Amino acid sequence: MTTKIAIFGVGLIGGSLALCFKGKEGLTVTGHAHRPESAKKYVSRGVVDQATLSLEEAALDADFIFLCVPVGMLEDYLQRLSKLPLKPGCIITDVGSTKATIAACAVSLDLPGVHFIGGHPMAGSERSGVEAASSLLFENAYYVLTPPPGVPEEAYQALEALLLHTKAQIVRLNPERHDEIVGAISHLPHIIAVALVNQIRAYDDTDSLYSTLAAGGFRDITRIASSDPIIWRDILLNNRSVMLRLLRDWNDEVSSFVQLLENADGEGIEEAFLEAGGFRSQLPERRKGMITPLFDLHIDVPDHPGIIGRIATELGDQGINLSNVQIIESREDVPGIMRLSFRQENDMERAKILLQHHDYTVYV
Repeated sequence: MTTKIAIFGVGLIGGSLALCFKGKEGLTVTGHAHRPESAKKYVSRGVVDQATLSLEEAALDADFIFLCVPVGMLEDYLQRLSKLPLKPGCIITDVGSTKATIAACAVSLDLPGVHFIGGHPMAGSERSGVEAASSLLFENAYYVLTPPPGVPEEAYQALEALLLHTKAQIVRLNPERHDEIVGAISHLPHIIAVALVNQIRAYDDTDSLYSTLAAGGFRDITRIASSDPIIWRDILLNNRSVMLRLLRDWNDEVSSFVQLLENADGEGIEEAFLEAGGFRSQLPERRKGMITPLFDLHIDVPDHPGIIGRIATELGDQGINLSNVQIIESREDVPGIMRLSFRQENDMERAKILLQHHDYTVYV
């Protein structure tokens, strides 16, 4: 018996899920597209078994439906699906980074014999679109499932078993707890990064040295401020009540630093850094998460003509995929004068060995 999987939104996440399932015995993957050229692309790239422009055709007889559309569109899709004659026992899930609102929507809808289980694969990429899809995207990442009350355990176990094909680590949470935790570790840092960049932008309007000297560590710690504004508008508004509480807590943290500085409390400042450093050192390294990790090497190189091309050629000759190269003008908190970025940790490790073999000084 064949299990039909329907995917709405065949982009980075939806396409990567499709690649995890496609070709597995007993599974067939149908992708929903809005344009004929997109449907052709999904099939020609081997991402899905078939693609259709019809929502009804995609959902027909589907055993699993994955909603991989933006957070702001999830409720609309769920409502449209609730009006279709879905297969009894069909499991609908999503991949949005907020869970409480869509869970409440599912509970409010008439879905007889159909089960909704929220999902959130905590992995991403600096690239987007189906062209960036990879069957390895979720490997060793956390994949959170948030079944609302009343979902049969066998339905949850069926979805969990299917997701084993992603090689992710499944975590079960209730929707509200998910939104609190992810709001703190992902949504709040994005707000802080945007606010910080905009603060410096305002200073730079009257003194361009701010942007000139911000080329090193500042650019690194605020990388997520360049995230898609439409996607983040929907995420933050969807998780609004949680974010308001978190921002009030953040204001308290900032106020405590204001007091430390007003009181010239050096011991208190030192203690704050020690506590933060101690906690951060306990966090797992090199694990995929919501904020996409970068695999960077910093190297010291002589100021010789052609040095960048020489290094890129040496890496290319060994089949090492280099994602980006940056010459660092401001070296505060950043070792080396050249940054090499890689999408895969294995490429970074191979590059480190190769460059050290060629007598470059390499910093990880």
